[in-house]
Amino acid sequence: MLPWKRLLRPLTALLLTAAVALVPATAAHASTAPSAGWNDYSCKPSAAHPRPVVLVHGTLGNSVDNWLGLAPYLKNRGYCVFSFDYGQLPGVPVFYGLGPVDKSAEQLSAFVDKVLTATGAGKTDIVGHSQGGMMPRYYLKFLGGAAKVNALVGIAPSNHGTDLNGLTNLLPYFPGAEDLLSTATPALADQITGSALLTKLNAGGDTVPGVHYTVLASKYDEVVTPYQSQYLSGSDVHNVLLQNLCSLDLSEHLAIALIDRIAFHEVANALDPAHATATTCASVFS
Repeated sequence: MLPWKRLLRPLTALLLTAAVALVPATAAHASTAPSAGWNDYSCKPSAAHPRPVVLVHGTLGNSVDNWLGLAPYLKNRGYCVFSFDYGQLPGVPVFYGLGPVDKSAEQLSAFVDKVLTATGAGKTDIVGHSQGGMMPRYYLKFLGGAAKVNALVGIAPSNHGTDLNGLTNLLPYFPGAEDLLSTATPALADQITGSALLTKLNAGGDTVPGVHYTVLASKYDEVVTPYQSQYLSGSDVHNVLLQNLCSLDLSEHLAIALIDRIAFHEVANALDPAHATATTCASVFS
């Protein structure tokens, strides 16, 4: 075997290992885990919360494990909450969000239509983690989603890609590495800084008119790096660094979506800005 081929395999494995950090170890049980009260298609939005919330998991995540913290949090506050699995590769069970981002956006489009039909609502709000915060922007920009979505809240979203703390800069030095990554795990390749998908997505501006955007980032994020790449530019964008709200918040890429009630409180503010309250370290008790 040629020397570069011996180096290619561990490099690809390292990229995949970094991506695995997006999901908890319990993911292997996702197919049988209950959704703990959300995904109730008999739920009708209230006057206080007139739009259903669609939760979009991250790479290698799924519709249950990614939302074991936030879904009940929102459900208990009176929201109709829904989640779904997308981006499954043939022959790869349990782990989702690996397929091409543009195809996953088509699945999101179909799911939003399903939720709007069931609830009778005119629009939905979307909350997504990592790829799940970036991929809906493709739906908004290219698939007509802007007419059906009021707000997009991205939790550690890969809006402008990631260099995995500089690791992806090594790919050009390994012939065939980028092609292998694109073939084996298209979504990972799509999220590398400078990818064709991200170039298309961000051309002409980060946002589309009529949608309210919020980005929640942590300076301790070790997956979508640098963390500033998560931010969006636009007239209706609210970029938030959690450590500016609570300097004691140590959440990294996974914890920010799974257990961080400071982030959860800020999500609730973004969904209902008319009744927003200050997010502080004390929000962990809210």
